[in-house]
Amino acid sequence: MNIPVWMWLATIAGLLAIISFDFYLVTRNPRHPSLRECTLWVSGYVTLAVLFGIGVLTLAGPRYGGEFFAGWITEYSLSVDNLFVFVIIMTSFAVPREYRQKVLLIGIIVALLLRGLFIAVGAEAIARFDWLFYVFGAFLLYTAWKLLTHSDDEDEFKENAVLRTAKRFLPATDEYNGAKLTIRRAGKRLVTPMLIVMIAIGTTDLLFALDSIPAIFGLTKEPYLVFTANAFALMGLRQLFFLIGGLLDRLVYLSQGLAVVLGFIGLKLIAETLHHHGVPWAPEIPILVSLGVIVGTLAITTVASLVKVRRDRLREPVREVGEVDEVHDVAEAQAD
Repeated sequence: MNIPVWMWLATIAGLLAIISFDFYLVTRNPRHPSLRECTLWVSGYVTLAVLFGIGVLTLAGPRYGGEFFAGWITEYSLSVDNLFVFVIIMTSFAVPREYRQKVLLIGIIVALLLRGLFIAVGAEAIARFDWLFYVFGAFLLYTAWKLLTHSDDEDEFKENAVLRTAKRFLPATDEYNGAKLTIRRAGKRLVTPMLIVMIAIGTTDLLFALDSIPAIFGLTKEPYLVFTANAFALMGLRQLFFLIGGLLDRLVYLSQGLAVVLGFIGLKLIAETLHHHGVPWAPEIPILVSLGVIVGTLAITTVASLVKVRRDRLREPVREVGEVDEVHDVAEAQAD
């Protein structure tokens, strides 16, 4: 794809306008959003992404349109997995409910800026050293294996180096002060936990990008599609956090599904690089096949997860009447 500079500038300006409007709404009325509001926002962002993909399909052809949709769906799915960690971060830092929207939005903006730099560096690197695709492919296979062997005991949030450094060198208060990032106390400027948790979300998402950026480069080599797919996947993440926060526990097979997707992309990346290097037996997998594998795997994963949760609930023993009354009495006593 030959993307002129004005197209890059117009795309970035459009994304900034949407994010600025979103930020204005959040700061004007900080609160816990309703289910209806989140549904409308997520539907709007998904619609924008689909319309953008249709535009790419119409103007650039089915190949690039398919690459955008495959990349966007993959990034969106990985972002849903990231929400598990965001929930843990919010809980660990005891973020007030009315300010969680602002924390998420600013953290996502930071993540988008960092991903943009990461994409630019990655695109330049693979343009000069195509052997990096072997590294990307191997890394995706390793990530897939880690997801498959992941245990529930590893779901605890671990501070990264950037966050540890920030907490060490930034004098901070122990309590929140509304939505303020800094306050002045005894003549000293101190940061609040609000700033720390924003750093935690932004830098943690960058660590997730170490998985997702190689994955999307395995589906498209076009920096413009890589950037826009990431942008559309991240923009609706704030509302998605509140929309499916209660449903995350039901997606019990999400890690396994993402492992299959990442493993497939890793093998595809290695096979196509071998093909381009003249290895006759290495296949070149069409983007429509990749899109079918990704969508099919995620659909099966979702259905299987919901079926398992439903079966587990049906297998739960039914409480006797006496047991229900006893539980009710205990609950009332605790409330008193």
